[in-house]
Amino acid sequence: MDVFRVFDSLNYLPNLILGMEAAGKAGGIVEAAISYSGDVSNPNKKKYDLKYYVNLADELVKAGTHVLCIKDMAGLLKPKAAKMLVSALRDKHPDVPIHIHTHDTSGAGVASMLACAEAGADVVDVAVDAMSGLTSQPSMGAIVASLQETPLDTNLDLSQISEYSAYWEQTRTLYAPFECTTTMKSGNADVYNNEIPGGQYTNLQFQAYSLGLGDFFEDVKKAYTQANVLLGDIIKVTPSSKVVGDLAQFMVQNKLQPQDVLDRAEELSFPKSVVEYLQGAIGQPYGGFPEPLRSKVLRDMPRIEGRPGASLPPLDFKKLQEELSEDFPAANERDVMSAALYPQVTREYLTFADKYGPVGRLDTRIFLTGPKVGEEFECTIERGKTLGIKTLAMAEDLSENGEREVFFDLNGTLRSVFIKDQECTKDQVFHPKADKANKAHVGAPMPGTVIDIRTKVGDSIEKGHPVVILSAMKMETVVQSPVAGTVKEVKIQMGQKIEAEDLLLIVE
Repeated sequence: MDVFRVFDSLNYLPNLILGMEAAGKAGGIVEAAISYSGDVSNPNKKKYDLKYYVNLADELVKAGTHVLCIKDMAGLLKPKAAKMLVSALRDKHPDVPIHIHTHDTSGAGVASMLACAEAGADVVDVAVDAMSGLTSQPSMGAIVASLQETPLDTNLDLSQISEYSAYWEQTRTLYAPFECTTTMKSGNADVYNNEIPGGQYTNLQFQAYSLGLGDFFEDVKKAYTQANVLLGDIIKVTPSSKVVGDLAQFMVQNKLQPQDVLDRAEELSFPKSVVEYLQGAIGQPYGGFPEPLRSKVLRDMPRIEGRPGASLPPLDFKKLQEELSEDFPAANERDVMSAALYPQVTREYLTFADKYGPVGRLDTRIFLTGPKVGEEFECTIERGKTLGIKTLAMAEDLSENGEREVFFDLNGTLRSVFIKDQECTKDQVFHPKADKANKAHVGAPMPGTVIDIRTKVGDSIEKGHPVVILSAMKMETVVQSPVAGTVKEVKIQMGQKIEAEDLLLIVE
């Protein structure tokens, strides 16, 4: 794989150029991408107009990109806008390959990609039919069929595409439990209002359910539009889209209107991603940060000027490898790279692999749902060594430590294993709720897991002092003390799961 698509969540040039130079030095084909927002065909949307995109393209071509990409992460590129944008880029840079990426959230993806092709784009992204549409890419078969017997004929065989699609249609059924189509059964043009990226839409929905906001997802989508305006109408793609999504869910969770956010900004415990964005941790947004919101949220917190990575200390890979090897002696270079990018997720994965072994040897369905009683399956653990396994029965009675005996046949030999019954061993814990009328009570603004406690009994703290960090589905919230005083009691501990409004600590 030698094509590197380099994009930045704010189209911040210093970040883009750093990635372009790294990919180029590694000998890759550099495909610099402009993340698309707004609507160049709508004269009322002035922030991200045609001139903005052409100027950015000029800078990327000047910086040496081999391919120019338009990354339409939310599927906002309407056919008319597609024709205008691609035509302008093609006229300005006749010899640079142009590649268009989009999502089909609105249902207009095929029409837009055909418009791009007719305007001079060289490549458009598609998905095989069985995996296309909605928040995925437009249908491969539909575009291929639409271009048959035209000057832009792809010469791909439609029957082969259908055969390929049939395979993925069957494969997709294995992952049905992970599909998140509770509210989205068809294309939805409201994406032109909320501008939620396709890659975030289903994650945001799953996050909403995890936070107890499943019935309020339409409210979350409306709040997403409001949060974007509060933050200054920013480009929204990983990770800036998470900033907007976290703020939207925070608003719905706490029943906040945009004016409430502005009026109460100095006392609210905003999600960590929002605070870090306003500090400048992912770069500088086009048009600047929103004021007075930024000053109210940050108060005396440090601000980052320029490219955020420039002020970070170098990562010590050797030290990281040593730390990882202490807990996981078999950790390799790939694990170290994973830990550098996703420390918590990597440790969870390695802990799981350490406990259960090479589960990658199991078939997908067996791993995801487990075998049915009486079902036989095979597992090849190494070349020439295949295990034949048949589940026979499961004991009705639990052992004293909450385990259940499972009987199975392994290559003709009767075996049994004790497995902890997760449902029967759950402890029922009732945590005290914060009294909203009592200003000494610091409550949880959202459900989640306690990942950091930044104060202890006896500490003197000021109003706004960060006391606890909660995490739920990649959304971290820094809980700040609403009052100044002395910490009298800490009611939680590290790793504890809590619900919204649970009492965290008491400040006297």
